[in-house]
Amino acid sequence: MVDIPLLLLSALIAFILWTIFQHPEPRNQALSQDSATIPAQPEANETTKVIEAFLVLDVEATCIPNGGFEEPNEIIEWPVILLRWDKEVQDDTPKRLVIVDIFHSYCRPILRPTLHPFCTELTGITQEQVDQAPTFPEVLSLCRNFMAKNELIDQRGNALQNYAWCTDGPWDLRDFLQKQAFISKIERPSWLRLGRVVDVRSTFGNWYVEKYLGRYKRKPKNHGTFSINPSFKLNKQLRLLDLEFEGREHSGLDDSRNIARVLIELAARGFPLEPNLDVSPTRTYPWMRPNGTVAIDSAQLTL
Repeated sequence: MVDIPLLLLSALIAFILWTIFQHPEPRNQALSQDSATIPAQPEANETTKVIEAFLVLDVEATCIPNGGFEEPNEIIEWPVILLRWDKEVQDDTPKRLVIVDIFHSYCRPILRPTLHPFCTELTGITQEQVDQAPTFPEVLSLCRNFMAKNELIDQRGNALQNYAWCTDGPWDLRDFLQKQAFISKIERPSWLRLGRVVDVRSTFGNWYVEKYLGRYKRKPKNHGTFSINPSFKLNKQLRLLDLEFEGREHSGLDDSRNIARVLIELAARGFPLEPNLDVSPTRTYPWMRPNGTVAIDSAQLTL
């Protein structure tokens, strides 16, 4: 008798062999299909380039007792600390930032030319220093020359290198600069690159979360639902990095130097320093009139 299952199995094997040898897949076609599934690498752009220089800024402004943040403060100190990656470090991933240049100028206020004693006591800035200082538009012009000298921008203000401004929180460029530009009746210069700002306080908070609170973030179900967003003042940032504040607090230059020290230390620990703040130019205050004047009582000018 004929074994039917054996015949069926033999027929199936023969069919498979015929299929393989009659329809082989060309090797180069298979490779091309595999290659088509690999996404093209994006070209480097402004957001992916390594930041070559960091400009640390911490301004000081006019102030009065119990004045509040809504006051028309004028910038009276504009210090800039320029940081670059150390060229002597031969490494594909540089981690050592160094101070290469400093710009510093006091600014003469025009709305309230006389400093309140409270302001001098807080900042250490004297009336003589601001009386002899250039106005804010003149200071910006000097700062622009400083940046051109360091080959960050050309004479037209166009960027020659990938740089970012760095501040301790958003207030210096978001609020004080906006107020001063309105009072001085000037446009905010494009070379300030307000869409590429490193908020050092926020950056430090991210580092702190990753180093000390990461286990809570990774396993929220074990610790309840909450938001981790620490915001530490400059003194606290330094202490958590085993550093001490150097100089006088509320001196714009000394504050800027210490903010730079935080950046240098974070870089040394391998934490990425990336722009994380886009400063909107639309912020307004009640004293800003549509016609460009400042709505403030004459009596307040002598406070």
